[in-house]
Parts: sequence; structure tokens; C-alpha cells
Amino acid sequence: MSQTSTETSAPSSPSNEAVASSEGAVGTDMDLEAMGPLNLSENAAEKVVEIRQAEEIEDGYDLRVKVMGGGCAGFQYDLFFDEHADGDHIFESRGVTLVCDQMSFMYLMGTTIDYVEGLQGAGFKFENPNTTGSCGCGSSFSV
Repeated sequence: MSQTSTETSAPSSPSNEAVASSEGAVGTDMDLEAMGPLNLSENAAEKVVEIRQAEEIEDGYDLRVKVMGGGCAGFQYDLFFDEHADGDHIFESRGVTLVCDQMSFMYLMGTTIDYVEGLQGAGFKFENPNTTGSCGCGSSFSV
């Protein structure tokens, strides 16, 4: 499940009840609550559960949220099911466990992931307060 998207200007939902954990995280003395955890909207959480069931993903795999170099604006998002690794930040949002490596989390602090369907297709959208812009094609972002 590798989807890329850019941030949207819609405000994040205050009802997202995410709990941040620094289990195995590099620099565990960091205050993850102050930095802002990763969150899923209700639509995104429902879609992740639907995909997990449809693809029969094992319980030991959680949703990895990652930032990679690429795209015309410099960075792009990646989502896939993966096991935890040393140094990962682990978050719980709407019943879905999210994992994120330290480097990616630096770009994703406070991000809410939504799932939208529209005339131009369906996919995950990232509401990322850390971006300074995105490309014209809408598949990458800059910081």
C-alpha cells in the first residue's frame, strides 16, 4: 500500500485521540507530546482497517509512515505495513498503530493523515504543518 499525496489545508480533527510512545525511540527523553504525534482521521483509520482485512495483513505489522526523498518538490510520503524497528516512534490513533522512523518523524510532527475520495480519485492526504509547499502534480512536498 504505497500511496503518496500532499498536505491539504483542512484543519486536523481535535477529536483524534492519539497516544505517543517513545518505545525504542532514539532520544527517548524527547517530549513527543509537545512535538505532536501522528494522527489518522476517522476515514483514514477505517480505510487502513479495510485494507488490513482485505490483504490479510498479520497482526505483527503496523502502518509505517515514512518520508522519502523524491518527487519534483523534494520529498514524498510512503505508507505500508511493516514491523517495528529499533529507533521507531510508535503512535496509536483511532485504534490503528502507526510506526515512524526518527528521520521521517522530524518531517511529520503534528501531521494528520486523511483518506479522501473525489473526482480525481481516492487516496491518503497528509495535513502536514511542517511543509512550505508542494509540486504542481500534487505528489511531493518541500520543507
